[in-house]
Amino acid sequence: MSDTLSTLPPGALLAFYGDDFTGSSASMEAFAWQGIKTVLFLDVPSAERLAAFPDYRCIGIAGIARSKSPSWMASHLPAIFQRLAESGAPIVQYKVCSTFDSAPEIGSIGKAADIGAELFPGPIPMLVGDLGMGRIQVFGHLFAQADSRYYRLDRHPTMTNHPSTPMQESDLARHLALQTSLPITNIDFLQLKNGDVETRIRQYETEKAHIYSIDLLDRDTLRAAGRAIWTMGNAQKFVLGSQGVQAALAAYWRSKGLLTDSAIESSVKPVERIAVVSGSVSPMTAAQIDHATSHGFEAIRLDLDRVSDQQAWDAEIDRAVSRSRVALSEGRDPLVFTAKGPQDPAVGRFKDRFYQDRKTAETINDRIGSSLGQILDRLITETGISRVVLSGGDTSSHAALRLKIDALTSVSKLAPGGPLCRAHSADPSRNGIEIAMKGGQVGSVGYFTAARDGHQ
Repeated sequence: MSDTLSTLPPGALLAFYGDDFTGSSASMEAFAWQGIKTVLFLDVPSAERLAAFPDYRCIGIAGIARSKSPSWMASHLPAIFQRLAESGAPIVQYKVCSTFDSAPEIGSIGKAADIGAELFPGPIPMLVGDLGMGRIQVFGHLFAQADSRYYRLDRHPTMTNHPSTPMQESDLARHLALQTSLPITNIDFLQLKNGDVETRIRQYETEKAHIYSIDLLDRDTLRAAGRAIWTMGNAQKFVLGSQGVQAALAAYWRSKGLLTDSAIESSVKPVERIAVVSGSVSPMTAAQIDHATSHGFEAIRLDLDRVSDQQAWDAEIDRAVSRSRVALSEGRDPLVFTAKGPQDPAVGRFKDRFYQDRKTAETINDRIGSSLGQILDRLITETGISRVVLSGGDTSSHAALRLKIDALTSVSKLAPGGPLCRAHSADPSRNGIEIAMKGGQVGSVGYFTAARDGHQ
């Protein structure tokens, strides 16, 4: 793509598939607040459904690949990538978490790269860092913020204890090399600042496909990364990365005068009642649950020891719905959760029981996520509640699929990476419902209360 454009090309600028739902909403947010109209579909849209959003410049599909096997990806991703390519967008992105959640046997980013390389020959830019979420990359190593401190990813208090994809390596090239045979080269922040990106790429231009992992340190490297992504490779290219891809492109386009509208500011309006479900085991989510409980929420724990017995688990869901209805009728907001942080004894028992076998773990995680969605679905139907929150990247993907909605657009900023969204549905009872989806580490301790009480 030329670096001398005076205007952005017409039509879609970027089409992406997100490997989980919460991360997909973060990518939608990154463009929407820059004035770039973005719609996020919860499944591959038909041509007729897509036609309902004719002036949108970014098209996303929220997926579940982060909790799936490479064989699942091989069966599903080629058709999805092809559908995204048919949008005509110059960039087709496989959207990953900004903490690079992945492993060779589950959520393999390398497998997604292999599939993308078959459909889109040429260099594959990869940008994982995101300044807004406190993710920086230096000489190929990813750092993530927690409690106002930056940790190398393999020393991060949450990511090293992730139940599905614990991180033992902060060098993304080394981590990714366990998942793909494609060559991987780092473009470091010094090369970005010195404008040496093209020289670096030309060193490897004989390769059919080559992944370029791009550092991110500050606003200067953000714009430079956006330029590298926009100008690298063919007219239509495949890109790996987090919502940092959207942030970098917007920063570069704005620096070149290609985006002239002001960034959008918004506030969250309060609602009288809200319902929250959480499948996250993050320490931040645990703190958010405690904070919410002291501010009018009723915490309702699901007993994970019952999840393998379908009859017992169905009874557990009924119990959670019943308690939630009572809470709402008595002026409290239900918060249904599976665990409080990685040290919760329920997490240890769950891992010991189900994580010895990946297929079993995947099945049980799907059941938990779907059940959380079922709880919200029933509460919406039975109480008419109009704003809900899904917490937990892996589980919220499955939960959202139970809500009878097919698309989301951004409404308001709530926290970086966790916006408030409007649901679109053919079902009038679901059309217009407001949903916030957040990963485990997203937001301040007051996220759930802010989703209810609003903020400027």
